[in-house]
Amino acid sequence: MSGTMNSSRRNVLRGMMGGAAVSVGLPFLDCFLNTNGTALANGTALPVAFGTFFWGCGLNPGRWEPKTIGTNYDMNIETAALQPFKNRMNVISGMKVFLDGKGARPHFTGEMAILTGDVPREQPNYASLDSIVADTIGTRTRFRSLEVTGTGKPTDSLSRRSASVSNPAEISPAALYTRVFGADFRDPNAADFKPDPRVMVRRSVLSGVTDQREALLKQVGANDRQRLDEYFTAVRQLEQQLDIQLQKPAPLEACSPSAQPTDAELGTEIENVVANHKLFAQILAHAVACDQTHVTNVVFGEATSPLRKAGTAMTHHILTHEEPMDAKLGYQPQATYFMGRIVETLAFYLQTLDSIKEGDGTLLDRSLILAHSETGFAKIHALENIPMFLAGGAGGRIKTGMHVKMDGEPVTRVGLTVQQSLGIPVDSWGTMSLATSKPITELMV
Repeated sequence: MSGTMNSSRRNVLRGMMGGAAVSVGLPFLDCFLNTNGTALANGTALPVAFGTFFWGCGLNPGRWEPKTIGTNYDMNIETAALQPFKNRMNVISGMKVFLDGKGARPHFTGEMAILTGDVPREQPNYASLDSIVADTIGTRTRFRSLEVTGTGKPTDSLSRRSASVSNPAEISPAALYTRVFGADFRDPNAADFKPDPRVMVRRSVLSGVTDQREALLKQVGANDRQRLDEYFTAVRQLEQQLDIQLQKPAPLEACSPSAQPTDAELGTEIENVVANHKLFAQILAHAVACDQTHVTNVVFGEATSPLRKAGTAMTHHILTHEEPMDAKLGYQPQATYFMGRIVETLAFYLQTLDSIKEGDGTLLDRSLILAHSETGFAKIHALENIPMFLAGGAGGRIKTGMHVKMDGEPVTRVGLTVQQSLGIPVDSWGTMSLATSKPITELMV
């Protein structure tokens, strides 16, 4: 392979399809890596990846925090879906947002404190944590970062470059797929610019690079051949999933026709949100694995969580405030249902990252995912004990498998830990009482 492939960079298969250029990035193969699969063949470390996963309205205090501190812990009942990853992640409880006399803005102050180190009353004054990280690890990829949300609202993004520049979220898995696996470039200034996800989904991008794909399979060793086969199969399956959502259903005599759908059903109905996020998880994982981006941001539901069950207007957010506490259970069962679906989706995201093998490890091993909400107890908009998790080892830069319990420490200690572990040259972070120069040393390598 050394005579036909530059092992210091990721190769891309390129082809034409319907007159349009298509490209398919390749995962890290053995021929790109050193003998242990821990670095590129030229000795360069595998690039670290960072991601955020946000959901609104928190979790129930006492039901998500592990009962044991340190390494010998198990997930609590509301985070049980994350149990398979307990040794690959860290649970951080007891963190707090300090207001310094400023009035709190419900469902806004917490998320801004965690992501910007500040508690603005209105417009945030600083770049978000992911943008700070992207300035260091996201400058050499096709996409500086990728943002998605399952709510159907592009404005449901917490990623911002500055006080006035935010990064809108992609709401359509099919459209995101087109951006990542479609043509390298389309002129955004063209008057008729309108990406059509159906072109890329119905006519597979893999079909556009068939000859190169077959030639590559003949050149690589048995391990890489198996890995490529698994990768191409996963891409094809994802294309088929998206294609189903773009096809016109078979006619039914008793059904009045509606407009032909062009995408997965969008909106806040929980089953659709979960389904879209499972597709997003696969696309984002492949985007990172193929070196298209090193920074991703997921908003499962905005802070005032609009999630709802089919056939009802009662949302997760409304339930956290209006549903009575069950006297026997000690919590709000209807609101808690949504919390369970959120954690399950986070677990699916981690599983997807972990399913992509890279040498002796997986994509999760070189990733660092910050998963968090904006409140500790949504019923009272609490800014104490906000659920926070760090998943993945950041390429060996973060220790995992711990429950770290803080006693009212500022949430910015997590953000500082993230930055320093990812190589951001920063000694302190945050404003006023949120300012800290203390990372969580228990997690630092």
